[in-house]
Amino acid sequence: MSWTIVNVAEVAAQPWRNGGGVTRELLAWPTLAAWTVRLSVADIAADGPFSAYPGIDRWFAVLSGAGVALGDPPRSLSANGEVFAFAGELAPPCRLLQGATRDLNLMLRRDAMRGDMRALRGPLNRLDDGGALGRANCDGLAVFSVRGGTLLGPTDEALALPPMALAWCERPAEGWHFRATAPGGGDFAMTWRGVPQGGV
Repeated sequence: MSWTIVNVAEVAAQPWRNGGGVTRELLAWPTLAAWTVRLSVADIAADGPFSAYPGIDRWFAVLSGAGVALGDPPRSLSANGEVFAFAGELAPPCRLLQGATRDLNLMLRRDAMRGDMRALRGPLNRLDDGGALGRANCDGLAVFSVRGGTLLGPTDEALALPPMALAWCERPAEGWHFRATAPGGGDFAMTWRGVPQGGV
């Protein structure tokens, strides 16, 4: 098991499918062309609907800016660590509350993966605890931080995570923690596990 770190500033921006913003793809697994797990940071500069992704489960959180009103009826989301989950085929309308935002997105292909994205609230958080999957045999684990911090392993490992960066690994050992440089919002953990063939 090893961690991969991806800095947002080092990833080129790409236009959305519907042209309503740009995204920086931090992770597309197992391949870019046939992903079942996708993590990205998007910049939204104008009101408009999200792109439709049939068969995809999505999680969304505001990283910076005043926030958005997302969905119908609209739900106001700001950079306070709130995570909003929705079905990708809904392509919800999005209205900026006061100017552009930067946002974190997790997408999982529904027929292949189950997972979760959750905000990390305190100065020290266990990464594989508290999400929908709990601690049970995750196939993948990731942490994104706006301000940066340190990943702490179960056997005294320590790995620095820069600001505005993602760290992720396959088949993680249990017991990894994240110590935030400046707790108070902007830290998120994501876990996923493959769906057994013929089951849920």
